[in-house]
Amino acid sequence: MSNLKSRLLLIAAMIIASVWALFPRTVVERVQRDGVFVHDTIRRVPLKRGLDLQGGMHLTLEVDESKQAVTNVSDALDRALTVVRTRIDEFGVAEPIVQKVGETRITVELPGIDDRERATAVVQRSAVLRFQITDETQALERAIPRLDGIVKERGLLARAANANADTAPSALGSLFQNPTDSAAGDSAGTSPDGPFRRLIQQGNMPGQYMVAARDVPEIERYLADSAVRTALPPGKEVRWGADSVMLGAQVFKPLYVLDVRPIIDGTFLLDAKPAQDPLEGAKVDFQFNNAGGQRFRTETARHIGDNMAIVLDDRVMTAPVIQSAIGARGQITMGGNDLQAATDLALVLRAGALPVPLKVVEARTIGASLGEDAIRQGLSAGALGIGLVILIMIVYYRFSGFLAVCGLAFYVLVTLAILAGFGATLTLPGLAGFVLSIGMAVDANFLIFERIREELEVGKTTRLAIDQGFNHAWSAIVDTHVTTALTAAILYQFGTGPVRGFAVALLAGLAASLVSAIFVVRTLFILWLSRAKPSQTLSI
Repeated sequence: MSNLKSRLLLIAAMIIASVWALFPRTVVERVQRDGVFVHDTIRRVPLKRGLDLQGGMHLTLEVDESKQAVTNVSDALDRALTVVRTRIDEFGVAEPIVQKVGETRITVELPGIDDRERATAVVQRSAVLRFQITDETQALERAIPRLDGIVKERGLLARAANANADTAPSALGSLFQNPTDSAAGDSAGTSPDGPFRRLIQQGNMPGQYMVAARDVPEIERYLADSAVRTALPPGKEVRWGADSVMLGAQVFKPLYVLDVRPIIDGTFLLDAKPAQDPLEGAKVDFQFNNAGGQRFRTETARHIGDNMAIVLDDRVMTAPVIQSAIGARGQITMGGNDLQAATDLALVLRAGALPVPLKVVEARTIGASLGEDAIRQGLSAGALGIGLVILIMIVYYRFSGFLAVCGLAFYVLVTLAILAGFGATLTLPGLAGFVLSIGMAVDANFLIFERIREELEVGKTTRLAIDQGFNHAWSAIVDTHVTTALTAAILYQFGTGPVRGFAVALLAGLAASLVSAIFVVRTLFILWLSRAKPSQTLSI
């Protein structure tokens, strides 16, 4: 009796855990409100529907050759495909479809996601991470006269003056220049100072300069000129900061002069995780591998007291002072961005940088690809199939079939709970794996019941026949489940998108069906035997 109580308690615990896993809960998600995406609190069942059942985002990507020439586009796309697929898989088992179309495009389908901005940012971001020392030699200060001369010689100043003809004088000039300077000239064409001298101002750390937000486009036009880039100090490069700062009543953008050679880059990155700090806000904690940690410690020991810029996608995220040698761990503060931005950044860093820049040539929100009628017909067909299984079991095996149906109900509940625990998304391939595992569960009961019948026919008692039936069918049930599970595991390991979703649903169903047939149904038989009369025969 104690053994029976233990079995019933264990079954009750599994049922309670499954109900808890499927119980609607309150979560914070990025949702659309009046055409704007915001983080809101909603209540929903953990299970989600896939692209073929509920729609989602469709993206088409191409190699962006405006920034660099790509000799072999097809090979570049093959390498980019792996990175994009890894990033998308970080969303969870969400039945994504990432595939190469022709020789020039990649298509991405994301079920249940209609936030175009976030989706395009995750798949398009290059995520090149570098750690560079800011310039300590004031190399840009010495090069400014030469840069100003090139701007005037090539007529860049006149073009900038025409572009800004209808605007007020430089905000930086009005903040830092003397009144006499302003009186001497109030436009780009008449200012006594050259454009670089007029528009940039030394910041509060070595290698940092400040540019008024309104003057950033003008400086970018100068820096885009090939002659200006050639005249920049050798061994140095300029990079904009990621965040703006307030100086007085004006908004300024930091411009950094950095050593070209990074002390370390993202190729040594081992892991990156988002975090929330009450003082610093959202951040990303990262870790280098052993080789990267040793190199980082050695390099930072050489630059104690210098500013180290953390450069992500050619933008300086922050430039802290190196107080001491740093090991394998560090962090990237996200400024004013939220935890979702930190999560996406960590995701992209873990997946790796794109081998070539990609551009989104098409992004649209799509509806359920099968249509409401097809969905309704598919669900009706599934319900009809399960109903027929239940009917056959009860008609053919009578009371024993009823116990098997009870075990089948347990199987359905546990399987859905496992899928919810994995964060899986239900699609037609996943439902196909689910229905296939139902067949495996019923097949196990068939094997057990037929062996019980054989034992009863040779004159064994009901209790002994049930025990022998389960024991003799055990090896065949395990063989069929293990071989099917191995196939599903291979599909999960090497498959993507719908194939992986099918494998997850099949594996979850196999685990639940094995427990249902071997443990739950047998417990129901034991419970019946404990309450049945000694002379009562088994209805099978």
